[in-house]
Amino acid sequence: MDLLKERILKDGKALDENILKVDSFINHQVDPELMIEIGNAFAEHFKDYKITKVATIESSGIAPALMTAQALKVPMLILKKAPSRILNDNLLHTEVVSFTKQNNYELTLCKDYINENDHVLIIDDFLANGEAATGAIRLIRKAHATVAGIGILIEKSFQPGREKLSEQGFEVFSLARVGKLGKDIIEFIED
Repeated sequence: MDLLKERILKDGKALDENILKVDSFINHQVDPELMIEIGNAFAEHFKDYKITKVATIESSGIAPALMTAQALKVPMLILKKAPSRILNDNLLHTEVVSFTKQNNYELTLCKDYINENDHVLIIDDFLANGEAATGAIRLIRKAHATVAGIGILIEKSFQPGREKLSEQGFEVFSLARVGKLGKDIIEFIED
């Protein structure tokens, strides 16, 4: 998606070979117009996949997932990183390793809002090693729902995430594929 790539080049900050900061328009501050365009791009790509729900992991994926759900006219599920003190008895659980934070966290999904008839599109802000997406997949499968596809805003193509997910048979659609990062270096892979 050219609009996202242009924004990454304009406002993104490559700190080193692994870290790309996009907090001025995706993470800490969100550009709503950009999110609408992102949602429309995902909805257009996955329009024939019979999506019944869009899912994301809190918190950076919420804005693009919501816009995607709105464009597809389906509900959005938020996978929580911390178990609820109120809803503990009706949750599906899995553990995920965070590449960014270098720690493990528990990921949960409330069973009340997903079932075996759902075709779920997972939306996430970054794809690096594929651990977050794999955790989301585990939860959706625990609910006996189908993972219809995975939409990624920014893929670090030099890391193994896409390969890991593709080898499992999942459709991965990334709006911006970064082939190389370095201090002040951002290079994209053209599809």
